[in-house]
Amino acid sequence: MKITSPSFGEGEIIPVNHTCDGKDISPPLIFSDIPPGAKSLALICDDPDAPVGDWVHWVVFNISLPCQGFPENISKDHTTTIKDSAGVITIRQGKNDFGRFGYGGPCPPRGPAHRYYFKLYALDIDLAFSEKDLETGVTKKLLLEQMKGHIITETSLMGKYQRK
Repeated sequence: MKITSPSFGEGEIIPVNHTCDGKDISPPLIFSDIPPGAKSLALICDDPDAPVGDWVHWVVFNISLPCQGFPENISKDHTTTIKDSAGVITIRQGKNDFGRFGYGGPCPPRGPAHRYYFKLYALDIDLAFSEKDLETGVTKKLLLEQMKGHIITETSLMGKYQRK
């Protein structure tokens, strides 16, 4: 399984439009080689270099298949639909560490570049959360707990960003 972006390659700089210094919109992503037996996908984007420890920028789950990726600038609603070459796909978004649903782009303090990992997981189930969890926002921690034992494979794309 692979995750790539037309906006930046592995280890490259994330364009400013996808950061808090720009439009803060999600980058386009391409998913390929999804394994047979996968029922859904999940995506977590985080920054392990944040001063407070791991900082979560995006939590997406129950990405219905056959999803082949995300267009740029996905809505920040907790449930949304996107169009890709496979048709209309429904996704659920959790809360990031900014306290909001959807994507929150890189926004590191001034200093060295930070690394941002877009981690894609192929799962053998659609995840089930309580209405309360969905309303308050599924977190990375809760998502990882629910995915335990259901990950078929995973992959990642790492981009960097440094504030000037």
